[in-house]
Parts: sequence; C-alpha cells; structure tokens
Amino acid sequence: MKRGGDLAITVLTGIVAIPLGLVIALLIRCTMGGPVLFRQTRTGLLGKEFEILKFRTMRDKRFPEEPDAPRITRLGELLRRTSLDELPQLWNVARGEMGVIGPRPTLPEQVVHYSRRQRGRLDVRPGLTGWAQVRGRNSITWPERIELDLWYVRNRSLGLDLRILLLTVKVLLNPAGITAAGGVNPGFPAPTEPADTAAASAAPVAAAPATAVPEPAPAVIGLPRQATGPRPVPPLRARPSRPAPVGAAVEEAS
Repeated sequence: MKRGGDLAITVLTGIVAIPLGLVIALLIRCTMGGPVLFRQTRTGLLGKEFEILKFRTMRDKRFPEEPDAPRITRLGELLRRTSLDELPQLWNVARGEMGVIGPRPTLPEQVVHYSRRQRGRLDVRPGLTGWAQVRGRNSITWPERIELDLWYVRNRSLGLDLRILLLTVKVLLNPAGITAAGGVNPGFPAPTEPADTAAASAAPVAAAPATAVPEPAPAVIGLPRQATGPRPVPPLRARPSRPAPVGAAVEEAS
C-alpha cells in the first residue's frame, strides 16, 4: 500500500516536475556546462546500494584542494535553498530505490560505522523527506538525526506520514537547516570497537535509565553533503617521561 502511494505521488508530482526539471537542466547547462546531474552512491533498503540523482549545484574544481563552498553557483544556491536540486530523485522513487517518506539515504562510508541498533535505520526505504528532515534537517548532529529516524521506523504509520508531508510543505515554504554551520554535517558517530563488544564493556560502568539506550563511546568523523571533508589530524603521542594526556574525540568537517 505504501509503495502504491509513493507511485501515485510521483506521477502527480511529475506533471509539474518534468517541465520544471527541463528548465532547470537548461539553466545548469548554460551556466555550468555538463553534466546536469550529480550522481552519488548511497545505501538504501536493507543495505542495498544505489545511485542517487540530484541537480548539479557546484562548478568543477579549479585546483584539486579547492573547498566546496566557493564552488556553489548562484543557481546552485537557489536550487539548494528551495530543495529543487532533489527533484531528480523522483526517478529513484519510481525505480523503487527510495520512497516519498523515510530516512534520508546516507553514504556507504557512514553506514559501515553504524552499530547494530543504528542499522535499524535501513529497515525501510530511504525517502525524499522524513522525520529528521522536518525536525531540524542538517542543522542537527548525525546522532540526533539517526535517533529521529529510528523513532520513525518504530512508529511509522499512515497518520505519521501525512503529518510529515504537511510539515515538509511548511519547511519548503520557510527553508531552514539546509546546510549545517560551515557547510558540514557534524558529528557522525564511528564506534572505536565493534558495537557488541563496546556495549558489553560499557554496560557494567553505569546503569542507564529505562528509557535510554546505551551506546558505545564514539569517535567522530564527518562527511560533507557531496564530498568528503579534510581528514582528522591524529593526536600527538605523549613523551615517555610524561603521563599520557586524556584523549578526546576528533571532529572532522563533513
């Protein structure tokens, strides 16, 4: 039934999306040249990888180490602000790789760091919009977004999907949280040891409240919206004559 609803919405939206998409494609071609579409591998239902489609919003790099922010064109900024860069993903929905509502599909480099619990995020098709999208989008950290997505997976229903659709319209009319501070998505948790081992070793330390779910202490990596950011600088080794300093999680721009 949900799949039928996805196809119905895709067909109805396509009546407007196809001519609008052709105009956008022409503008991209005239301002940036080809290609018109940005393609990137993402992880979908049950861990199956697919190629997500977006309208291109950045020009080519002038030199290898050029950061992403200066490469975003005026047209690209407009497309991101209005979320029109996501329009080609209607094709991903039509192909069954995505749904209209569900957790946003993440990069395989992120998924390999999921704990067993976090992999529950992959139990449903990824979506064009979702609970995390209407509750903060990219302005909230990855751990927060994953928790919101897991809540959706446990509580999904027709009523909740309709609520998300209405909130999505509100978000599109009043855009916020499109890009995190500095253009990065902060704080994706990467367990420093296998999830089961870490959870077992952490359990005796302190009893968590009944409503809380214990998670292993994470290191932190970051991934950008369309490209990986600079790698984290490894911590300096302590001199033998001095006691080792207390370690801290390293945050990397995403």
